[in-house]
Amino acid sequence: MELEFDVRITANILYDYMLRHTYNSASGLIGTIVGALMIVGFFYQGGAVFLIAGAVILLYLPWTLFIKSRQQMLNTPAFKEPLHYRLTEEGIEVSQGEETQTQKWEDMLKAVSTPKSLIVYTSRVNASIFPRRDLGELAPGVIEMISTHMPPAKVKIRG
Repeated sequence: MELEFDVRITANILYDYMLRHTYNSASGLIGTIVGALMIVGFFYQGGAVFLIAGAVILLYLPWTLFIKSRQQMLNTPAFKEPLHYRLTEEGIEVSQGEETQTQKWEDMLKAVSTPKSLIVYTSRVNASIFPRRDLGELAPGVIEMISTHMPPAKVKIRG
């Protein structure tokens, strides 16, 4: 079985990926917990400093990720044109213009989903992002292909 499709990475898709990636890491979780505890501290102890510090901590990360996604979108030439993906029995092939890269299924770290995208991590910080809007009716086939070729423990995709 083979599937081919084109995706266009937008700033919103990049932001969605960055949010998921960050808030599923230790630093993102710790920041959220600290911010929430500061706000709880405000309700128990009073003092506007708790409320202000908690709000700043909770709002800082999403805001900086929003700005970073816009900047990355503007500064990454690869995002200016669609990426062509081909999912084969061997792995995921991505091409743009004359360049082609292939990643074997066994080298993939994990596959996850957000409401907007399917994400296949090729390293701890790099991933192939498949926006659901670009997949359309191919989405179930892409999910099946990923689930068939990666160990179940590495696949955390909700339909």
